Formats: sequence, structure tokens, C-alpha cells
Amino acid sequence: MGLALLLGACASQHRTDSTDEINTYPASYKADIQAAIRVYLKDPTGIRDAAISEPVLKPATVAMPARYVACLRFNAKQTATVYAGTKDVAALFLAGRFDQFIDAPKAVQELCANATYTPFPELQNLPRY
Repeated sequence: MGLALLLGACASQHRTDSTDEINTYPASYKADIQAAIRVYLKDPTGIRDAAISEPVLKPATVAMPARYVACLRFNAKQTATVYAGTKDVAALFLAGRFDQFIDAPKAVQELCANATYTPFPELQNLPRY
């Protein structure tokens, strides 16, 4: 019984350490988002009105564990000459690196409710490759 408690305590401590590593601040968040947006959008060139918020550690909820979240706002091309309109997206980070975009309006609204946006010209100037 004592061995089981000791092992359980070690496992519990290990989970706490890994939680800290999972929620490392994403120092290169802008570069990560620039790379990920190329896969997320059909045509990532010519983006207009791009803005981004600093990553903020959002507390855990029933739907999502605690994660750093940066909010994006941009107007991307729908076709070669037509723009789709302004879109809000939340970028989630895991262990200091980009993990996924969330674009469900209700989820983004909750995650980005108090976001302070600043211009993100790097996203507007993505070259073709």
C-alpha cells in the first residue's frame, strides 16, 4: 500500500511538471502563425487588415485544457479577386509551439472576448512559394 501511494505521488508530481512545459509561452508565435496560415488558407497571399493579439494563457474549461491563445483577425481571399470578409480565428499553442486554429464563431468569441489587437503586417505580406 505504501509503495502504491509513493508511486502515485511521483506520477502526480510528473504531471504538474509536464503541465508547466505544455503551457510554455510561445516566443515565436508570429512566425508559427505565418507558417500555419499557409496550410489553413487556400490562398494565403494578399491578406488584408491583419491584426493579432499577444498570446494569453487561458484557464482550463470543460471543453479545453489551459492553453496559450493568440487571436487573429484578417480578410483573406475567397477567390483570386474576391475577398471573403473579416474573419476571427484563435490560435492555440502547446509547449510553446503552434498547435491548431479554432474558427468556430462561438468558441472564438469566448476565447478572444477581451483581446487587444495590434496590426500584423507580416501576415499581409506572405510571399508565394
